[in-house]
Amino acid sequence: MTKPRPESDPRLIADNLDDGPGEEDTSSPERQCAVTRERLPKAAMLRFVLSPDGVVTPDIQERLPGRGVWVKAERGVIDLAAKKGAFARGFKSQVTVPEGLADLIERLLLKRCVDTLSLARKAGQAICGFDQVRDALRGGHPAFLLEAADGAEDGRSKVYFLAKALYSDVKVAGALSAPELGMAFGRDRVIHGLVRRGPIADSWEIAYRRLTGFREAPELTWFQETGR
Repeated sequence: MTKPRPESDPRLIADNLDDGPGEEDTSSPERQCAVTRERLPKAAMLRFVLSPDGVVTPDIQERLPGRGVWVKAERGVIDLAAKKGAFARGFKSQVTVPEGLADLIERLLLKRCVDTLSLARKAGQAICGFDQVRDALRGGHPAFLLEAADGAEDGRSKVYFLAKALYSDVKVAGALSAPELGMAFGRDRVIHGLVRRGPIADSWEIAYRRLTGFREAPELTWFQETGR
């Protein structure tokens, strides 16, 4: 079942136009979902191509050659695409859909998130550590606060409320666990982190928004009392 999303989610800017199932119009910044028939920004979608032996293959970085079929980046929609034959219709041929496709996509999107954070760290655009994050907040508006899904509420709230006191708009990413964040920073575990604004942060946001179509985004309920 597809999870409801808040209206503020930037992935959901869409209009319902009808160009035929899964057609790939490379001249447009939007794509049509082969399942829901919505037209959505590419950041809200996932592209699929066929391997030489006809296996449906997620193209997470949108670089693989060949005709592409686009599907909304949500677990329930991917499952429906596999169940209802949307890939075969989109590619206009017989296809093989891998078992557990949605789980495979989640793993690939997690790797994309971790790799992008690692790149940001190496470029000096991402830091971790409670004190380091608090100091960085006073130096400029961040693109994202990173909070481990399994981190303690007390420390998370301290970081968040400091950020809110300094800046009106604070984005939080909480879907990665402490070990998963640790992979990006070369540590066993990371609880608090920060991504500075810039092109790498933009790439991170796309990967992260897509990931939250396949796993819970706990930050949506962490700070409800603050009007997030």
